[in-house]
Amino acid sequence: MRAATTLVNVLAPAHEHEFEATPGLPEALPAHETQLWQGSPDAWLLARQALHVDLVIVYFGALLAWRGIGSAYDGATLGQTLIALAGMLPMIVLALALLGGIAWLMARTTVYTITSKRVVMRVGVVLSITFNLPFAQIASAGWRPRGEHGGDIVLSLAGTDRIAYLHLWPHARPWQLKRTQPMLRGLSNAKAVAETLATALQQAEAARHALPVRAVGAFDTRSGVPTLVANPLAHAA
Repeated sequence: MRAATTLVNVLAPAHEHEFEATPGLPEALPAHETQLWQGSPDAWLLARQALHVDLVIVYFGALLAWRGIGSAYDGATLGQTLIALAGMLPMIVLALALLGGIAWLMARTTVYTITSKRVVMRVGVVLSITFNLPFAQIASAGWRPRGEHGGDIVLSLAGTDRIAYLHLWPHARPWQLKRTQPMLRGLSNAKAVAETLATALQQAEAARHALPVRAVGAFDTRSGVPTLVANPLAHAA
């Protein structure tokens, strides 16, 4: 009965964040549960990783180069070539501004929370959905560094039930459609957050007298990212 209740908490969306009892959480934490960390994605990292702004910039750069070369090949003067290139700039700036605005909205409306018993993800720009992921439902957690301090934290869920990929995007590991893996994405301080989550999972395991977890930093072949911990609580629930 307890396992079934936990599963409902994992998959069921909570109410709109305007009515949250606590920011980022669907309800106030019980007395025996403490908040360890809370944060949001970095908008620039989210734009680069989820919306692939880097590739878009390269694409537009190639278009400008092609237009310039073509104009010069047709015998246009330098001034005519520059005018032709300038005519493309408004649409390029508009496209990049739209992508940047979407990334900013995603980052602004997303809140990740780690407590002593679960990971909570409040996501969604138009319709906010909150996912409660108790430690007992997390089979493993790993992190992928991006840059000096930034990175992503990937969560592999236990059991056969899954959260729909479209419900989570962009807060899901890319291309994992069959076995969706929630992801705390675009964190500017990912290493510190990963250490906090690893410690919380280890302490929860110790409190439940489960089997020892794997060492922090081991490589998990299933998730494809360095493993923080392989969580035995997921098998004990």
